[in-house]
Amino acid sequence: MEKWFNVGKIVNTHGIKGEVRVISKTDFPDERYAPGKQLFLFMPGATNPIELTVNSHRTHKSFDLLTFKGYENVNDVEKMKGGLLKVREDQLSELEEDEFYFHEIIGCLVFTTKGEEIGKIKEILTPGANDVWVVKGKGGKDILIPYIDEVVKKVDVKEKIILIDPMEGLLS
Repeated sequence: MEKWFNVGKIVNTHGIKGEVRVISKTDFPDERYAPGKQLFLFMPGATNPIELTVNSHRTHKSFDLLTFKGYENVNDVEKMKGGLLKVREDQLSELEEDEFYFHEIIGCLVFTTKGEEIGKIKEILTPGANDVWVVKGKGGKDILIPYIDEVVKKVDVKEKIILIDPMEGLLS
């Protein structure tokens, strides 16, 4: 069975020339949305994805604006609103050492270097200088872990385990 990875959601059209507004869910928009790249559109309730080829990409405010080959005007793309843009697993690129895809980190169990279980990563925030991992703590409270060398000591995505050395006040 093919594995799919979400790279964005079409939230609206933009203008009359077939451009769509995308809320991006990828760390690599310039690579993912480069002209000629293939994306697959999954519409709610549809059984099969629609294969799309990126024609153009630009950013506007907090959106990525895309056009697709063969979809030249607003009427062609209006029906795409609400659809998810995905790529196949074989379209993922190799990452550098100490770089990870979100799907590799979400679901990992977090422990301190002293062996205390903190909880499971449920979400990743990207507010600026570094990512922040949202951990669902054992008591149900969310704990925010900055992905920085001083805190994150070991990431084992195969075993789904992360070791941290929490700085003072991080867990309280």
